[in-house]
Amino acid sequence: MTAFVRFSPAAIAQAVSSGETSALAVMEQTLVRLAAYDARQPQVWISRFEPSALRAAASAIDARIASGERLPLAGVPFAAKDNIDVVGLETTAACPAFAYRPQGSAVVIERLEAAGAICVGKTNLDQFATGLVGTRSPYGIPRNAYNRDYVSGGSSSGSAVAVAAGLVAFALGTDTAGSGRVPAAFNHLVGLKPSKGRWSTRGLVPACRTLDCITVFTDALDDAALIDDVLAGFDAEDAFSRPLADVPLAGRRIGVPRCDQRQFFGDVQAEYLYDRALAALAQGCELVEIDIAPLLEAARLLYGGPWVAERTAAIAPLLRDNPLAVDPVVRAVIAPGAAMLATELWNGIYRLAELQRYAESMWQGVDALAFPTTGTTYRVAELLEAPIALNSNLGLYTNFVNLLDMAAVAVPAGARSNATGFGITLIGPAHSDRALMQLACAFLTAADLPPRPPLDLGDRMDTVKIAVVGAHLEGMPLHWQLISRGATFVGAFTTAPCYRLYAMADSVPPKPALVHSPEGAPIALEVYELDMANFGSFVAEVPPPLAIGTVQLADGSSVKGFVAEPRALTGAEDITYLGGWRAFIASR
Repeated sequence: MTAFVRFSPAAIAQAVSSGETSALAVMEQTLVRLAAYDARQPQVWISRFEPSALRAAASAIDARIASGERLPLAGVPFAAKDNIDVVGLETTAACPAFAYRPQGSAVVIERLEAAGAICVGKTNLDQFATGLVGTRSPYGIPRNAYNRDYVSGGSSSGSAVAVAAGLVAFALGTDTAGSGRVPAAFNHLVGLKPSKGRWSTRGLVPACRTLDCITVFTDALDDAALIDDVLAGFDAEDAFSRPLADVPLAGRRIGVPRCDQRQFFGDVQAEYLYDRALAALAQGCELVEIDIAPLLEAARLLYGGPWVAERTAAIAPLLRDNPLAVDPVVRAVIAPGAAMLATELWNGIYRLAELQRYAESMWQGVDALAFPTTGTTYRVAELLEAPIALNSNLGLYTNFVNLLDMAAVAVPAGARSNATGFGITLIGPAHSDRALMQLACAFLTAADLPPRPPLDLGDRMDTVKIAVVGAHLEGMPLHWQLISRGATFVGAFTTAPCYRLYAMADSVPPKPALVHSPEGAPIALEVYELDMANFGSFVAEVPPPLAIGTVQLADGSSVKGFVAEPRALTGAEDITYLGGWRAFIASR
C-alpha cells in the first residue's frame, strides 16, 4: 500500500530544488509505483516513455538545478491525456487508425517541461474525448481507483486514475462537456477547468475546437493553482487564446438549483451528500435557489444540437474513409453531424446567444454556482448496457459550462458507501478561475471531509457463490442485476432431490419459489460468484417473499441461493415436474 501514497507537486519541487532529494530519486520511486499499479490497471495508459528515457529526463532536471535554475515544478512527474501532443510519443486520441507522431509538443507540455516537470506518458480516454464515462476505448477501460466495479468517469479517465492512484503528482485532461470534472468527482480529486482561452490549446486534438479546454487533476487546490501559475497566459498562435485576466467574485451569493429541479437518478447518497455540501457552503455564503432550465437547455445543444457537427468536423476524413475504426458508440454520437444543415447551425447559434443573455443576467443575482458535479455514478457493466442514456445523465450539471463561457473547479464533497467519490462544482463567469479556487478552499475548510477511502487494489475480500433458479438465470429479465455487479458464472447444476419449485402468482417479472421438501426432485439452477460487497448489495435488493438461504446441490455441497417464505405459495403453481424454470418458461 505504501507505494500508492499520493504526493504534492509543490513538495516534490521544493525537495528537489533544496537538494533534500533529486529528480532522479523521485523518478525511481515513480517507476516503482508504475510497475506495481500496472499489475492492477495497465489500461490507465496508452503509452509511456521507457524507464531509461525518464531517468535521463530526471538527470537533466538535476543538472538544471545544479546550474542555478529555479524551477517551480522541479522533478515533478505528470501525465498527459492522449489527445495532447507530446514529442516522442504517438498521439492516438484512443483510436489506433488516427495515430500520428507529432513534430512538436503542445504548448502546455512545453511550459510544464520548462518549469521542470517530467511527462511520464499518455493516458487513456474515451475515444476522441467523446464521453463522460471512460468505457469507450480500444485500449481498455480505466476503472474507478476506489471501486473498480464503477466507472472512472471520462473522457479524461486515465489521467484521473493516474493521480488518484498516486502514480503521478498531477495529470492533464481536457474538458468540452465535463471531462475534466466528472472523473475528478468520482476519484476524490480536484479538477480545474479554466476559462476558455486561459490555457493554450495549441497541440490538442480538437473535440469541439470552440469549446475545448485543457484541464488538470490534482489532490489539492494549492496544486491546481500552482499548475495554473505555470500554464495560464496568452498564446498569439492559438486562435482561441485570450489575454489573461483574473476577475474577483462580487460577493458570496451562491446559486443552487431549485429543489424541484435537482436530479439524482435514484442516488439517495448523492442527494444527501449534496445537501451536506450546501450546509457547509452556507456557513460563509448566501445560497440562492435559481431556475436552471435555461442552463439545461444550453446543455442539450451540445449533443442534441448543431455542436455535434463540430465534433464531426474534427474527424471528418476518418469518418469518411474508415468509419469502422471509430468506436461504435462514439460513431453513433458523432456521425449524425455530417448531415446537419447550415440553417440548423445558425439557429443553434441564435438560441445560444439568447441563453447567454440569461446567463449574464443570472450573474446579477448570484456570484457563483454550486452544482453537483454529477447526480450519480454507475457500474461499468451498467454503462456498457446503456452507454448513451447513462452517459447523458452524468452530463446534466456539466454540459452547459463551456457553451456559456464559464470557469469551473470541481472539488470532493464526500464518499458513497461503495467508496466512489461525490463532488460539487463551483462555477463562475469567465476569468473567475482564481476566485473560484478561493471559494472552493473556504468550502473544503467548512466541509471538513473525512479521509478518502482506501484504494481498490484488487485485493478482494472472500467471494460468495450464489444459486439462482428463475428470473436471474442467464437470458432472463433480472440477470443484469448479477452482471452489473461483476458476477462470475461458475456453472449449471441441479439441487439435491429435496426441493419443489413453484411459479408464484402475480409476480412481475415472473419468478419461481424454491422450497425445501422431503418429497422433492432435482431442480436446475445456475451458480454465480460475487465478492462480499456486491453480494451484500445484491441481497439487499431481494424482495419478499423471496429470501437468500442455503441451497444443497446434487453433489452434496451447499451454496447460498434463493429460497422462499411460506406465503410465496399462496396461489402458486407447482412446476416441480418440469425440473426447472427454463422448462416452465418454454412451456408457456
